[in-house]
Amino acid sequence: MTINCNGNLIDLSIPKVMGILNVTPDSFYDGGRHVSEKMLLSQVEKMLTDGATFIDVGGQTTKPTSTLISAEEELKRVIPAVDLILKNFPEAILSIDTFYAKVAQESVAHGAAIINDVSAGSLDEAMFDTIARLQVPYIMMHMRGTPQTMQNLTQYDDLLKEICYYFSEKIAHARSLGINDLILDPGFGFAKTTEQNFELMRQLELFNIFELPLLIGISRKSMIYKTLEVTAAEALNGTTFLNAIALTKGAQILRVHDVKEAVECVKLFEKL
Repeated sequence: MTINCNGNLIDLSIPKVMGILNVTPDSFYDGGRHVSEKMLLSQVEKMLTDGATFIDVGGQTTKPTSTLISAEEELKRVIPAVDLILKNFPEAILSIDTFYAKVAQESVAHGAAIINDVSAGSLDEAMFDTIARLQVPYIMMHMRGTPQTMQNLTQYDDLLKEICYYFSEKIAHARSLGINDLILDPGFGFAKTTEQNFELMRQLELFNIFELPLLIGISRKSMIYKTLEVTAAEALNGTTFLNAIALTKGAQILRVHDVKEAVECVKLFEKL
């Protein structure tokens, strides 16, 4: 199983790690830490040295109750970061965490290789056509509503069945437009309660029926720290444990704040 990133085929038969780089002032865990150029480059260097295959750059927080910013404001945060990173680390494979087609378009024009959309095209109707034109790998996440409303939309008759149906429709649409490289993210924490998140983890292998790469993003999320009665800053051990479970159930990409620990997790998993 491979994806084409700027002409390079990335083999996902061995799981890969995606490091999270938030260039926002209000991310739930690391907001504001990487705003200065020096700090941003230091963090990117650390993630690459620790073994990250991808760096996921996000200019807008999608935590519950967050305030939506415009595509123009997001571009002001993301494009300088993309330019700075690729100037200093030209081999870095950058993913852009955005639901705006305009941000996707501009980011790829500046050298980004992947688009990571929390709404799978639901928040910007131009996104699918844009991805089809750009022909870059597209991460489609399951979410209901918007980040501002999603926590009020957690009622499901059958959680797994409805998520699978959602992906079936999204995949069919993408394929009809000629989008080749698709990656699925079941959306832990997005329009799901803590119990629903654990139900999703218990049955994660069901998504292998799509025969597409599976990305898991549970790093330091509330399903972990609320269950353990700790803070997000204290949730690394829980994150590593659930990442290991996800690998046993077919995850090919782990999206994390802590790259070194995730890479070690993958190495041990491969030994098994």
